[in-house]
Amino acid sequence: MYEGIVQELIDELGRLPGIGPKSAQRIAFHILQTESFDVGRLAEILTEVREKVRFCSICGNVTESDTCGICRDPRRSPATICVVEEAKDVVAVERTREFKGLYHVLGGAISPIDGIGPDDLRIRQLLQRLSDGVVTEVIIATDPNLEGEATATYLTRLLQQPNLRVTRLASGLPVGGDLEYADEVTLGRAFEGRRLVEN
Repeated sequence: MYEGIVQELIDELGRLPGIGPKSAQRIAFHILQTESFDVGRLAEILTEVREKVRFCSICGNVTESDTCGICRDPRRSPATICVVEEAKDVVAVERTREFKGLYHVLGGAISPIDGIGPDDLRIRQLLQRLSDGVVTEVIIATDPNLEGEATATYLTRLLQQPNLRVTRLASGLPVGGDLEYADEVTLGRAFEGRRLVEN
């Protein structure tokens, strides 16, 4: 659509997840039109991220050292592991300030359509972490979609061990949502997870 390097910039931005053609074009023109935008600093940060950031050798979370801050924190309970799909999910759970255990990042979810099977995820590393008997509960916090459900089902079957409690995050209706807009899966999970109303 545009000539030369401008179109190349739009094309590269459009390759990022969640950035469609219109968003890529908007970002490209923001970079071009905003004099105060520090392109050099952005390039520097991108290069630094590629050079310095790696995945935690224990849980798979992002870190700049061998192990992440959560795995190094002595205040975290080693008896509970929350299994998530991606490192960004760790941040989402941490924002709740409810979970005080450790994490395990799978690096994705089982998706036969995309050619992702159990061997492509960090499931073997999870089993190694459970082998010493310290962990008493595994919380499966995969996304509530087809891939996340398939992964949760697979892990639930795999993790059936004595003295290990396997739980799944509850899901259902969002606060402020309307029943008429809820899909069948969400509404079904809300019915399954219903609880007694106390007086």
